[in-house]
Amino acid sequence: MLELPPLSLYIHYPWCVKKCPYCDFNSHEGEIQTDYIKALLKDLDNELKYLQNRKIHSIFIGGGTPSLMSVSDILELFDGLKKRLSLTKSIEITLEVNPGTFEVEKFAQFREAGINRLSIGVQSFNNDQLKFLGRIHNGEEATRAISEAKKVGFDNINIDLMYGLKSQTIELCMEDLMNAINLSPSHISFYQLTLEPNTLFSKFPPKLPLEEKIWEMGEKGAALLIENGFRQYEVSAYGERSSLHNINYWEFGDYIGIGAGAHGKITDMNSKSIFRTLKPKSPNDYLIKFQSNALDSNIKKIDNVAFEFMLNSLRLKDGFSSQLFESRTGQAIDNLKPKLEKAINLGLLINNDNWIKPSEKGFNFLNDLQEIFL
Repeated sequence: MLELPPLSLYIHYPWCVKKCPYCDFNSHEGEIQTDYIKALLKDLDNELKYLQNRKIHSIFIGGGTPSLMSVSDILELFDGLKKRLSLTKSIEITLEVNPGTFEVEKFAQFREAGINRLSIGVQSFNNDQLKFLGRIHNGEEATRAISEAKKVGFDNINIDLMYGLKSQTIELCMEDLMNAINLSPSHISFYQLTLEPNTLFSKFPPKLPLEEKIWEMGEKGAALLIENGFRQYEVSAYGERSSLHNINYWEFGDYIGIGAGAHGKITDMNSKSIFRTLKPKSPNDYLIKFQSNALDSNIKKIDNVAFEFMLNSLRLKDGFSSQLFESRTGQAIDNLKPKLEKAINLGLLINNDNWIKPSEKGFNFLNDLQEIFL
């Protein structure tokens, strides 16, 4: 039976200092528009109907580079959020941070405003790799940003780190990872560089290490993280504590998305349907619609709900219960019996007393496992 899942909020801030050559996110160089916070709150006003008496249990402010926001913008934003929403006492509020935009006093005020988790886009501590990736910071600035964030009271910090970079050896990859581990963050996102469509790297592909070397970096990196107390709970996520916001995505929870190009996913108990929302991608279009009072979501119903659930939840190392599948999709797990049996027979999936999880082989060949449910 379909049930209302937990609800999160995603806020998109589209501006950045410099567009990185690998980045396929909705990020734009250029002058930051001053009306953007007002537009975000108007956007949220239009989405309040999706609350359905739920509290918000996590907020993620992504981009772009949301750490470019001024303290006054953050205060205006949080004042507006608190007036419109009911937040859980244990709410996780994450801000994405570029180490090249870190200012101690500013971040101390961010913490006072209510942000209690930082996700710091380090990508590498190696200056040659940072130059290759088009980042605006160096390794020393990355280290300093993390250390200073701790000094002002942030004890829940994620470090984003890439592997499979140009000219990267396994030894250099492990050195990069140890630099992150030695800074004692609560969470590390360790993921492979991929050449996404419509990026500079897709147009002019760099020469990357051989696939078997990249595979070995991923395997050895995972082992190193686990040896140092980081539990792998999702394909690229390792944490002494898991991110509430991440978990809500992978468990097919609901989230409201506000901001230019922001996505949302909503369960509507009145129509017993699940749909996605999308906002205008261009910051200028987004603001023009706000100014003309025409800001609204593009809504698209999810047709293959079972596949979308599996696409997300099979990324979880520990898997999920059949009851979770049924409550989040409104469908009986028995409807998937032939596909589940196929995945089990191929050694990709384990079903133990209605608890479903990828096998080690299934986790390593996740695309093959997910495609079975398409």
